Amino acid sequence: MKFSFDELPQAVYQLHQEVKELKALLLQKSQPEEPERWFDLSELCDYLPDKAKKPTIYGWVHSGVIPVHKRGKKLYFLKSEIDLWLKEGRKKTYAETAAEADNYIIKRKK
Repeated sequence: MKFSFDELPQAVYQLHQEVKELKALLLQKSQPEEPERWFDLSELCDYLPDKAKKPTIYGWVHSGVIPVHKRGKKLYFLKSEIDLWLKEGRKKTYAETAAEADNYIIKRKK
C-alpha cells in the first residue's frame, strides 16, 4: 500500500486503533475466566506447596503472617491473596540486595 503525505495521519490513526483493539483482546484472553476461589482451612493445606498442617496455618493466622478472612469461627482464604502472599515470600539474591544497598547509599548522599 502506498499513502500520500496527506493520507498519512489517517493511516497512523487507523493503525493505532487496530493496535489498541489487539491489545484489548490480548488482555481479555490473559485474564482468568474462572471466578475468584475461596479455600477453607483443609483446602488451603492441600493447596500450599509445602502442604502445611493446620496448626502451622493457625500460627500464621495468629501472627498475622497470612492473609485471612474470618466469618464467625471459620477461616477462609482467597486464592488470589494466597498466590500473591506466596510470591512476596521470594528471597532476594545477593546481587539484588547489593544493588538495593548501593541505591540507598547514593540517594542518602544527595
